[in-house]
Amino acid sequence: MNWYLHVLRNYAEFGGRSRRSEYWYFLLFNLIVAFALSLADSVVRKILGFGLLGMMYALVVLVPGIAVSIRRLHDTDRSGWWLLLAFVPIVGLVLIWFMAQDSDAGTNRYGQNPKLVIA
Repeated sequence: MNWYLHVLRNYAEFGGRSRRSEYWYFLLFNLIVAFALSLADSVVRKILGFGLLGMMYALVVLVPGIAVSIRRLHDTDRSGWWLLLAFVPIVGLVLIWFMAQDSDAGTNRYGQNPKLVIA
């Protein structure tokens, strides 16, 4: 939960690096919240005829999600432009491999290894 809140607090920080745990915990909690809002939307949709909770949440986490994805790519010494592969069918699956890779040891062109930074 701390990683999720950390990403939301640094919602517009596209520079630097993010650890695997920061990215994957953000993704996990994001999916949990989206699922819960989907259930709530189905109830609201039966009552009011429409449900906007899921869409509003998606808009709120859009920029933080892009930012943490770019920082995660930076951690593996790749440019954030690699994120555009998500729009290419089948080929975009390589992003899962990139996000699951371990950090580059030491300092790379995007900054110091976040595993070595003591907060």
